[in-house]
Amino acid sequence: MKRRRDVKWSEVARQAIVARLERTEGPVGFYASTFELAEMIAKAGVELEKVSVDEAIRHYRRMRELEWKRTSTIQAN
Repeated sequence: MKRRRDVKWSEVARQAIVARLERTEGPVGFYASTFELAEMIAKAGVELEKVSVDEAIRHYRRMRELEWKRTSTIQAN
């Protein structure tokens, strides 16, 4: 590692962890390719052409709010 200072070793480790998790648990986070996302959308039966821009924006804002809550707060039991 000392000889290859040009390599971002934390990124290498992150990618290895994500790959391992995907092998054991399926897709992780937002690391799916555009092709994989299109396949998931098709399997879910969603026709993106029929989703209005306003509806997409509303869902995006809700998703962002829920993700912020999930990652930014400690949930007490």
